[in-house]
Amino acid sequence: MTYDPHKSTTEVRQGNKRRMNLRVLVISLIGIIVLFAIIYFVYMAGQPMPEIPAQP
Repeated sequence: MTYDPHKSTTEVRQGNKRRMNLRVLVISLIGIIVLFAIIYFVYMAGQPMPEIPAQP
């Protein structure tokens, strides 16, 4: 925590005006979504194609 004699502990803990907390949360969320998409596509690429029965 940064020391500032003019701010309370609650004010010091709050985010800054550059919204770095928001940036970290958004970038992390996007990273998790991309990671799950990659895992899903790799998993689906390894699955065999289902056999389609011939039409009589």
